[in-house]
Amino acid sequence: MARATVKIPTPLRPFADGKAEVASNGGTVGAVVEDVAANFPALRKHLYTPEGKLRSFVSVYLNDEDVRHLQRDATPVKDGDVVSIVPAIAGGAPASARPPPGPALTVLGSAPPAADTFNAEDLRRYSRHILLPEVGVAGQKRLRRSKVLLVGAGGLGAPTALYLAAAGVGEIGLVDFDEIELSNLQRQVLYTTRDLGRPKLEAARDRLEALNPGVRVVPIAERLTAANAMDTLRPYDVVVDGTDNFPTRYLVNDACVLLGKPTVYGSVYRFEGQASVFDAKRGPCYRCLYPEPPPPDLVPSCAEGGVLGVLPGLIGVIQATETVKLLLGAGEPLIGRLLLYDALAMRFRELTLRKNPTCVLCSPTATQHGLIDYLAFCGVPDPAAPSEASGLPEITPEALRDELAGPDPPTLVDVREPNEWEIVHLDGARLIPRGQLPDRLSELTGARRLVVYCRTGGRSSQATRLLLDLGFTNVRNLRGGITAWAQRIDPTLPTY
Repeated sequence: MARATVKIPTPLRPFADGKAEVASNGGTVGAVVEDVAANFPALRKHLYTPEGKLRSFVSVYLNDEDVRHLQRDATPVKDGDVVSIVPAIAGGAPASARPPPGPALTVLGSAPPAADTFNAEDLRRYSRHILLPEVGVAGQKRLRRSKVLLVGAGGLGAPTALYLAAAGVGEIGLVDFDEIELSNLQRQVLYTTRDLGRPKLEAARDRLEALNPGVRVVPIAERLTAANAMDTLRPYDVVVDGTDNFPTRYLVNDACVLLGKPTVYGSVYRFEGQASVFDAKRGPCYRCLYPEPPPPDLVPSCAEGGVLGVLPGLIGVIQATETVKLLLGAGEPLIGRLLLYDALAMRFRELTLRKNPTCVLCSPTATQHGLIDYLAFCGVPDPAAPSEASGLPEITPEALRDELAGPDPPTLVDVREPNEWEIVHLDGARLIPRGQLPDRLSELTGARRLVVYCRTGGRSSQATRLLLDLGFTNVRNLRGGITAWAQRIDPTLPTY
């Protein structure tokens, strides 16, 4: 029996006593991972299905090789080997918090594309690029003729857009529809305090064109969907994935594979980031790495778990670097490689990615030849659908206010994390984080009526369903969570 080191990624460390790596025993990769799950029972459901199979959104590497391309669970392990658990991470806000789709795609106006000649000012602006043999005047003109689409103008999209504009990329498309909130400014460096309340695309266009008037910025103020993705992505040379949810991430990947375009991928969570380039013509696609998404309740978003403000800046700069390399045809892009970054350890690691010979999208035996319903695929409720469609008992903030003022107020259960509780909570609520709920049911058995809440209603919906399935009869979910309460009942409460 060998003794190996198992690397635990940031999203799973809370279920492994906060450890970044653990020593584990076993003769095979499967035995090593099973040994970890046995030592940390809370980790098991994040690694294995109820049937005992390793979850499809969890990749396992032996040293730098995906075991799916070796002998899978039966891959032998030697003393000193490193087994890495690499789950899919999303980052950003959950898709359920997104507004419903709007009308037809809207493209706002911007500056006309610049001529394909350089004047003295252009030569000064790009002189440091032009001095590079790999770029030169020809390469700089190639950048000016290029078109890049950024899906998301948030933590990842902000630094990527700044550096692509500074580099002289001729046209930058931006897909986003959010407004700037105070919590964005901790990491979304495109915006300032003066921009609060403005549409992100409006502020982004002003900033990018101020940085480089020769760049044409095309804001696309709509949610990307299966209905508009192909037409939106088609005009661009490279697509940068700065998404914050799995439905859009799979949508971007699938559309790029079908259109034959490269995707520059990045994701962040807490102190850990990932980056790669997916190009099905030359290597694997995102589905080769993660054939299926995680259930919505197993991978918290950055809005729920937090993120170090500088982390998306670093990953975004890597995405910008890879984009420029692709446009220039210079260097070795991250095709077939997954770059992992741990900010706490200040350590980069690189894992090999291989094309999945049975990938449903990019393999010779592909069975998917078009776009699908990505919300259904990822198990995410359609934000355009009424919440009552789920059949889950709910209560509005206004109705809860009235009940709390009455003679028989309900018991409030806050299923967020302790750090979120410290930011804001409702008076009289009990804090029972969603992951601890099954082990703390005894604290609720005497309550006649329960109202469960979280930040925006997603986790509390899952908790409400769990309590109903376990026999609690009078349980309701607070629609919109504590965010809706702060917006509609008590504006003095902070939101995040």
